[in-house]
Amino acid sequence: MYFQNFLTMNSPQPLPGGGRGWAVPMDPAARVMHAGDVTEVGRAVAAAFAAGDEVPNGTYLAVCGGVYSWNDFVATLNAQGHGLQVMRVPPEAYDSFFPGARELREMYQYYEQHTYFGPEREKRIAAARALVPGGFTGFADWAKVHMKPG
Repeated sequence: MYFQNFLTMNSPQPLPGGGRGWAVPMDPAARVMHAGDVTEVGRAVAAAFAAGDEVPNGTYLAVCGGVYSWNDFVATLNAQGHGLQVMRVPPEAYDSFFPGARELREMYQYYEQHTYFGPEREKRIAAARALVPGGFTGFADWAKVHMKPG
């Protein structure tokens, strides 16, 4: 998942009963969403090409600034001055929200079971971090720049 999604398709929305944030079909406390800044993918790709044969063909590079829950995203943004919330909704309710909601719900259910990067996540994250020793931007730092309260 890319942080930039919070500026477009995953931007905070009006919630039933008032307030703004996210209604999600998963446990908001589940820390299963690996996320990062899409603009940093190129650094890992360039480093992989520069490494040559040290990075064999077929290597998966999982670029992420961290692993988060919806509660983490909300807490980070609220600490920066936003007034957001997250609420869990039943799958059948979520499925009726918009065209394609069922497929998005299924993706979130996959995250809950396997995390965003799946069962080999640790190896894939380590491979990307080994190529980019400075690491990748975390959500709090990214949000300070791109999601100013307003």
